[in-house]
Amino acid sequence: MAGVLEQLIRPRKRAVVHCTSRMNPKALELQTAKEILAEVFRVRVSEVDEMIQNRFDQARSQDDRHDEDGQWPQEFWLDG
Repeated sequence: MAGVLEQLIRPRKRAVVHCTSRMNPKALELQTAKEILAEVFRVRVSEVDEMIQNRFDQARSQDDRHDEDGQWPQEFWLDG
């Protein structure tokens, strides 16, 4: 029980990404959004990455089902 209370009371230590002029602003924005989601859902950033990947997989499988119906997909993906 003490271990649970200690985790609730003690703040978690997280790595801080320092902004430099060479960082891609979109990458920094994405990282910040992931950290906010992790804090809101009280999970690790790696779990946020997993949630995002699962959502993309769901969207892609829905697009595949629409292809079978003979309809145009909502989005086009270019690989390469």
